[in-house]
Amino acid sequence: MTTTGRPSAAVRPSEEVADALSRGLPVVALESTIISHGLPQPRNLEVALELEEIVRRGGAVPATIAVLDGVARVGLDRADLERIATEPGLRKLGQRDLPVAAALRASGATTVSATSFLAARAGVRVFATGGLGGVHRAWTQDQDESADLDTLSRTRITVVCAGVKSILDVPATLQRLETRGVSIVGYRTGEFPGFYLRTSGQPLDWRIESPAEAAAIMRAQDAFGGAETALIVANPVPEADQLDPALHDRVLAEALAEADRQGVTGQAITPFLLDFLVRGTAGASLDANLTAVRGNAAIAAQIASYWSKEH
Repeated sequence: MTTTGRPSAAVRPSEEVADALSRGLPVVALESTIISHGLPQPRNLEVALELEEIVRRGGAVPATIAVLDGVARVGLDRADLERIATEPGLRKLGQRDLPVAAALRASGATTVSATSFLAARAGVRVFATGGLGGVHRAWTQDQDESADLDTLSRTRITVVCAGVKSILDVPATLQRLETRGVSIVGYRTGEFPGFYLRTSGQPLDWRIESPAEAAAIMRAQDAFGGAETALIVANPVPEADQLDPALHDRVLAEALAEADRQGVTGQAITPFLLDFLVRGTAGASLDANLTAVRGNAAIAAQIASYWSKEH
């Protein structure tokens, strides 16, 4: 979106999304990296379609976001989703990659940073995902920090998530978000979720009980003005569906040790650790992740509905 609030030429909403936005109807953004890089075929396409259906059942229009042939697309049809799910060599695009991909007419799936940025540019205010990126555990050595944090510090978007990935330094990530002025509320919890786990053990200052309260905070953000920061609605996975905490801690310790042994660093560390967790938990970590994403999509649709009614 330009500074006047109109979609820019570099961002192309689908007809359905454009119509919904013009009529003030609720829209929920969904990322595409979970389709291209997070799940095996054909489960990835099944999950992509399922998440869109969850959003629709919640009364909102889904807007899965990706870049296809250099065009940032906000809202994909079935053929587009199939392409994201099956095309080999599809790039993983953060916000910094978007102008390069556009100029070179490349295609790629969007991360949290790119999805948040493109959603806001198109005029979509609510985004549902699994877990955010953050400060890596070895930050003092390699200064590895996800671009998600910087983008959320300057993008007016509401992100419903299950916290940050548990492979990260959660206390450091929360501190960084505080420093950068990003508001965080727990959805019916006083503790920050642990992605695969119901809690990370880190307390939160604010708790909300309903989607209507989230929408009220969004209106208050706009009323105050100031920096265009995000609102994080941290929604924990149900306790019955979380990964066994003891199993999580054991396998994560093994994953970190193996990454250190192999010298895995930089952008390669996150997929390495997550893949290790999937294999080390016999798929239980992936099941917990998908449960979280489904719940987040449902709540995001409700928040978007309250926002559109009273905005």
